[in-house]
Amino acid sequence: MGMLGMFNFVTLNGFFAGPNGEFSWHTHGAEESTFSEESLKSGATLLFGRVTYDIMAGFWPTENAMKTLPVVAAGMNRAEKIVFSTTLKKADWNNTRVISSDIIDQVREMKKIPGMNMAVLGSGSIVTQFAEHGLFDQYQIMVDPVALGGGATMFKGLKKKLELTLTGTRVFTNGAVLLTYAPAGILQEGK
Repeated sequence: MGMLGMFNFVTLNGFFAGPNGEFSWHTHGAEESTFSEESLKSGATLLFGRVTYDIMAGFWPTENAMKTLPVVAAGMNRAEKIVFSTTLKKADWNNTRVISSDIIDQVREMKKIPGMNMAVLGSGSIVTQFAEHGLFDQYQIMVDPVALGGGATMFKGLKKKLELTLTGTRVFTNGAVLLTYAPAGILQEGK
């Protein structure tokens, strides 16, 4: 079976994006860059919603990205990527394909492929949809030591209770904390 994880960074008061969709409040120092580099070594297929895809595709292939975070940029550009969108017909970022329908069924089928590891980065509406359908095997949430007056919450529109079990923590020197969770049912069932 394949595995589906998600990674998001959030503020202390639960926003993964600011009021205008910005995430400049997220601090990304050397330690976080090393974490990103290590994470990309897994070879996971990266999954995005349309908005997050546009942000990522607008930065990682650029000269600025290659200059400021060369190892992360190379990993992001090399990775296989899927963008879920009903409006995007073609993805220009290399190694990217578009899935425009039946995304829940498509991900279920991909999870049946042995060794297929996938990670959703950002993408709040996709995170909510996949969580509601019990598709995630792991949640990684980096809590930044900052609070905002408003913004978008990660699980906006969640219709049912999401029970998680903490499986790991990591504290970064800038005060950010990485929390790793598994769905409570997965641990209880021994999967």
